[in-house]
Amino acid sequence: MTTARTSQPAARATAVIGLDLGGTKIAAALVGPDGAVLRHHHRPTPAREGAEAVLDALAAAAREVDDGAAAIGVAAAGVIDPRTGTVTSATDSLTGWAGTALAAGLSRRTGLPVACDNDVRATAATELPAPDDTQDSFVYAAIGTGIGGAVAVDGRMLHGSAGIAGHLGHLPSPEAAGLPCTCGGTGHLEVIASGPAMTALYERLSGRRADRLETVAAHASAGDTAAERALATGARATGRALGGLANVVGPHRVVVGGGVPRVGDRYWSALTDAFRAELMPPLRDLRPVRPRFGPDAAVLGAALLTRTVTLHHPGETR
Repeated sequence: MTTARTSQPAARATAVIGLDLGGTKIAAALVGPDGAVLRHHHRPTPAREGAEAVLDALAAAAREVDDGAAAIGVAAAGVIDPRTGTVTSATDSLTGWAGTALAAGLSRRTGLPVACDNDVRATAATELPAPDDTQDSFVYAAIGTGIGGAVAVDGRMLHGSAGIAGHLGHLPSPEAAGLPCTCGGTGHLEVIASGPAMTALYERLSGRRADRLETVAAHASAGDTAAERALATGARATGRALGGLANVVGPHRVVVGGGVPRVGDRYWSALTDAFRAELMPPLRDLRPVRPRFGPDAAVLGAALLTRTVTLHHPGETR
């Protein structure tokens, strides 16, 4: 648990709090009107203690960085409907999280208005040049322990019914045929192209154990054919899915972030080649790019929510 403070009194009058809720960690930041991070705080997520404990931890994290903040933005795991401020669906990474009145519960605990959205979509919003830019369209993919994503069209982030827009990990993938997904379906991209999925594929192909994807990548660099195949399969599946989606959306950019793309050039090259192979002629020059922002992107995106989606005020039931 850490807290870092920087004194910038002139910015505090209109500062907001950004909260990034993940399955293992809550990150909090006080963000000034110019986008500068004024304070940081981190604490573990009580992921197995239920929704009320998670809301209590979010409120405690907000208090650690608060210094007269005007509002709170939350980038949260799960399918989040920002219009109602609720968690409409979630995996078991947070016990009892589905159905939680996130905005109302946190506003009641803090006395501040709260805006919320899915964590990947909030992070992706930092890729927009400006909140009022109507010319930029992009697809954003976060490839890590799971696969999430976001789509912006003509400068507007898409939310869709129940806030489900952008869940790229649940696109059908031929490479994943027959494999069960955490959502209850089968054959989805996440179960062949996430970090754990590629690690599991390596174990199936080689008959050997691997503790994490970085180990698989090291084996691939040493010439292990099973490791090479596992990485290539996941990378190609992701590239094909993103290329197909690009043909639907017609984006100016396709951004690929998360921990998995950092395993090395072998992965990135396979993804890019598969992506290019899917593109229609008008998009032939489009290539995947890496995110513009670093570790603060999620809390900055969360803070931005206070200006771009519905604010839920204390006393509201939804």
